[in-house]
Amino acid sequence: MGRPVRPLRLGFAGTPVFAAKILQALIDAGRQPAVVYTQPDRPSGRGRRVQPSPVKLVAAAEGIPLEQPATLRDPAAAELLASYQLDVLIVAAYGLILPGDVLETPAKGCINVHASLLPRWRGAAPIERAIMAGDEESGISIMKMDKGLDTGPVYATRPWPITRETDAAALEQALARVGSVALLDCLENLDQLQPEPQPECGATYASKLNRSDAAIRWGEAALRIERQVRALNDRMPAFATSDEARVRILKARAEPAVSADPVPPGTIIAADKSGICVACGEGSLRITQLRLNLGKGQALSAAAALNGYPKLLGAGRVLNDG
Repeated sequence: MGRPVRPLRLGFAGTPVFAAKILQALIDAGRQPAVVYTQPDRPSGRGRRVQPSPVKLVAAAEGIPLEQPATLRDPAAAELLASYQLDVLIVAAYGLILPGDVLETPAKGCINVHASLLPRWRGAAPIERAIMAGDEESGISIMKMDKGLDTGPVYATRPWPITRETDAAALEQALARVGSVALLDCLENLDQLQPEPQPECGATYASKLNRSDAAIRWGEAALRIERQVRALNDRMPAFATSDEARVRILKARAEPAVSADPVPPGTIIAADKSGICVACGEGSLRITQLRLNLGKGQALSAAAALNGYPKLLGAGRVLNDG
């Protein structure tokens, strides 16, 4: 009889909800990491209170040793990682750069669970960029990390469709499920798998989101603004302004133009309980859920918003670009 195969000694590095779901799947499958890395606690929410990351909450609940370095570029970082004697470090939306000495520390390297079908949407915001670009498909790539930005060879991919009903939160949740299954399959057969180099053809970069990505430009096509809303409604809602109020749009649908007569983009051309309809450069956008920086700042249906703020959102008013 052959010698029993020693289970892989794993580490995990991740920060947001997407990563936390993958960490929990590893734990539930009996592959609890020996150590978890996550970013330092940071201010979050309207009150800007310091909050632990979702990954930290999972690790703490399970009693897993936790590291929260501000950077991995310090030479001591590789020494600390080496002390855990890992076979594999799994990385999912960690948010920190892993320098070469860290990448080479685990015996079998570092494996990344990336939320796109590489080489499309390498980088920080693949879920949002895919929706904003109008992609009809996203997916998961299980990649062996190298020194480049999401350029390493790929062990496996799993596609997932994007429809006009798909927003960033739904896509993130689906890809976390798909990614967990793909990762566990990969770990089960790691020694037999040979990762395939990525083609350079079709490579795109998913740059980090910033405030300008959320600013609505009413002169653009309604369908493009709809995609912007769906991509950003979870963390950084698309916004416009009305007088001194900021209007954050959470749910909206592109529709044909209501009238053949030209109307300046941003004009509210109809407003009732079914939605607030705004003229765009092409077509119109029907807003069905929004949030204002007034009152309690809660999400409001179109009917509730019109009831509370008719002078801001009634027909004939103009929403300015963000």
